[in-house]
Amino acid sequence: MKALEVSILIPIYNEAEILAGAVSDLLSGLDALHINYELVLCENGSKDGTKEIAAQLEQQSSRVRVMNYHQPNYGGALKAGIMAARGRNIVCFEIDFYDVAFVEISHVLLKRYDAVIGSKRAPGSRDNRPWLRRFITWGFNSFLRLFFRMKSSDTHGIKSFRADLGKQIAADCQTDADVFTTELVIRMERAGMRVAELPMEISELRPAPIKIAKRVPRTLRNMFVLATALATKPSQRIVP
Repeated sequence: MKALEVSILIPIYNEAEILAGAVSDLLSGLDALHINYELVLCENGSKDGTKEIAAQLEQQSSRVRVMNYHQPNYGGALKAGIMAARGRNIVCFEIDFYDVAFVEISHVLLKRYDAVIGSKRAPGSRDNRPWLRRFITWGFNSFLRLFFRMKSSDTHGIKSFRADLGKQIAADCQTDADVFTTELVIRMERAGMRVAELPMEISELRPAPIKIAKRVPRTLRNMFVLATALATKPSQRIVP
């Protein structure tokens, strides 16, 4: 059997309304790439029928694999998916933000780079979300560059990386929830991984699941947790 080239990971939580349609769309586009892949749905504590729909999708397609995480935790579910991925490369998508062309392009770029970040802040990107969401993203990433010396222009959103290196980085990550991907990218940089950025176009397909007023103080608390995690377990350089 041909070795798996790509594991595509999608954390899902209470996505019963859009899950089947999104997976069908993804499978159709991915099959056209002629890349040997698996689509891993990282379900985490859904209460609306998402788990049952995911199980049906797994039965219908040999490409789909479902992982059930024990609690609602985006970062925890994504980390578990990374550690269990079978492909040589890993792609992280959102159920409402995915791009089949990114899989194809990053598949080529990962022959030269160790990670590819799909950025809504890189030159050439188009962020069509409301101005407040764009402003908060700018402020968050500016904070990361100032206090954590982050080089990338974005941490949230789609990304791909070599599985062998990415699993080492993920294993060192101490945070979960929505700060996990930020720690993952920062640790990739500090470990010496070669990171490329691709400008992306993004539009808000539905309101943010967490209100802005609640997100800001939580993000500030998470930054303290992140700083503590990076200080107590510094990243080891894994790429010469």
